[in-house]
Amino acid sequence: MKNICELLGIEYPLIQGGMANVATAQLAAAVSNAGALGLIGAGGYDTEWVRNEIRKCRLMTDKPFGVNIMLMSPHAENIAHMVVEEGVKVVTTGAGSPGKYMELWKQAGIIVIPVVPSVALAIRMERQGADAIVAEGTESGGHIGELTTMAIIPQICDAVKIPVIAAGGIADQRGVLAAFALGAKGVQVGTVLLATQECPIHENYKQKVIQAKDTDTIVTGRGTGAPVRVLKNRMAVEYVRLSSEGIGLEELEKLTLGSLRRAVFDGDLDSGSFMAGQIAGLVKEIKPVSEVIKSLFDHVDDYRKQLEVIK
Repeated sequence: MKNICELLGIEYPLIQGGMANVATAQLAAAVSNAGALGLIGAGGYDTEWVRNEIRKCRLMTDKPFGVNIMLMSPHAENIAHMVVEEGVKVVTTGAGSPGKYMELWKQAGIIVIPVVPSVALAIRMERQGADAIVAEGTESGGHIGELTTMAIIPQICDAVKIPVIAAGGIADQRGVLAAFALGAKGVQVGTVLLATQECPIHENYKQKVIQAKDTDTIVTGRGTGAPVRVLKNRMAVEYVRLSSEGIGLEELEKLTLGSLRRAVFDGDLDSGSFMAGQIAGLVKEIKPVSEVIKSLFDHVDDYRKQLEVIK
């Protein structure tokens, strides 16, 4: 089994989360220049927007970077073909199965890393030719599954032979070490990168993350089958209240329409959707991306060697 650094050509075994509206060329390049793998998050954007971000990123870094494709996007199929045209080397996927694109990408030599919330989907992705798996726990920000990181990582590691990358609840050395102890070969982080100088989000968003306490996230959308973890505010609390009262999906969608953009671009503290993980309570200040990534791995190799001895 290849290690993540060898597979991706990076210094640190870390992938930046493909956060919609947040993971632009600016953030991806900063992460890649810091020695990890930056990602451009396609989110709901159209093909040309993603193409332009890929080209911008190439002007800002000569290091490896990738694209995250949200498969439920109406633009997913066109973007899936465009990344081949643009010579993208790594694709991560979320919100579905990339099976229909796997042959196309593998023929183009693309490294494919799906994000999965369960053992069954991890096994399916391995059978379809995935090079690695991001196993994401429910502690994560944004769209989530139900299993915790502590529970899902060892079960997926036991079920597949390809490398597993842990996501959810990782914001310092302890989280990275825990991921390795559970069997992961690398980590994916998102929330801790929101509070960085290079992250292109509104200052209100960054301040909301660094002011968050351990209990300051809430999950919307459980009743609709599309749970999303966000920081508590008036809109999120109202959504959960209305959902518990049986309000229809159409009315709930009116409440959240455009809410992520209101958070990212406008910093609307009342009606924005501030996606962040439970680990936000550990994030206390805004730092450069390079400092955050280096701090995550300081002395971790020494601990990993100790783990190997224990095993």
